[in-house]
Amino acid sequence: MGKRAKRDRARSRLATAPSSRPPPGTSSVGFANWLGHYGIILVLFETPSGFALMHYDGVKLFRPKALENIWSEFINMDTAQNVVFLQKFEIFEDKASAIKSDGVCFKLAKMIRRSLWPGQKLAVGKQEYKDIIEASLGIHCLFDEAVLEVMWGLKNLINVLLPDEKLELTNEDRLQISQGMKSVLDRYGIKIDANLVNAGIIDMASTLYECDLFEYERDPLLEYGSKQLQKASGLDSKDWDRLKLATALKLICYPEDEIETGDSAEMLSESEAGLVVQAHCNGHKLRDWIYLDLYKEIAWAHGVRRRALEQLAHMVEEAPEGSMVEEAKEKLKLHGVGCGWTET
Repeated sequence: MGKRAKRDRARSRLATAPSSRPPPGTSSVGFANWLGHYGIILVLFETPSGFALMHYDGVKLFRPKALENIWSEFINMDTAQNVVFLQKFEIFEDKASAIKSDGVCFKLAKMIRRSLWPGQKLAVGKQEYKDIIEASLGIHCLFDEAVLEVMWGLKNLINVLLPDEKLELTNEDRLQISQGMKSVLDRYGIKIDANLVNAGIIDMASTLYECDLFEYERDPLLEYGSKQLQKASGLDSKDWDRLKLATALKLICYPEDEIETGDSAEMLSESEAGLVVQAHCNGHKLRDWIYLDLYKEIAWAHGVRRRALEQLAHMVEEAPEGSMVEEAKEKLKLHGVGCGWTET
């Protein structure tokens, strides 16, 4: 059978399989059913000397905040070793010819076919790889920003995940900043040149992410407490900072505790604190131990976040001067942190 006939046959097989992904908002079960094999996909990872195939939970590609969550899995080896599993790694003498416009070389095609489960989807790191593999092998491929985030993670920990890979990634191959990390820093208004990103900045960005996640998980209790607070004191706290709300909930339970008041978004004003204390005096009491624990947890997360921002400030200060560096410094100042920068 000639190459053209093989491609036509592959296209025919591809056309019979469902190709459109479920719409946003589909449940994890829905995405798992669409992906098949309980959501497990095969990832084709291009390394400096060859290709690796790894199993990965493909449902994670479609969950809310996928970029941030995927990035967080590949920051260190402890988490990454539990989310991707090496299936096969082979060195290619002529890697540049493995995937070309006219198809996939025999060695790589054989490697993929032997590792791929029937109907399993394959994630690839380039749009052209997706087009060529789908056309020549008839295999459904996945390629988008979430897949690229997985590729960033594999590159970030290539020495741990692929110890048999002896060649080093070039600066061009290694993505210095992932979209997930960028999303976290953007949330704080911090922009840093990609070529300035190092392990320390990645670590501090990870700390910010973990603090945010820690607080998000407590939002249901905070939302319930907000309704209780409004009922007891008349204060509308829906737009309050989490620490400010947690402080109010603690104060209505323990009005004798001293708190610092002020105009900061994280603090109660004197008048607001007075209304909360008065609510307690009027007999409105909440489950004190629950909200005391909640306050301690939120205050702890705020403290950790501030220290991470201070560390970022030090790292940015030590970076070479540049427009994005200066912008990052200004944004960090807005968060109340700095390292003795002087105005010029």
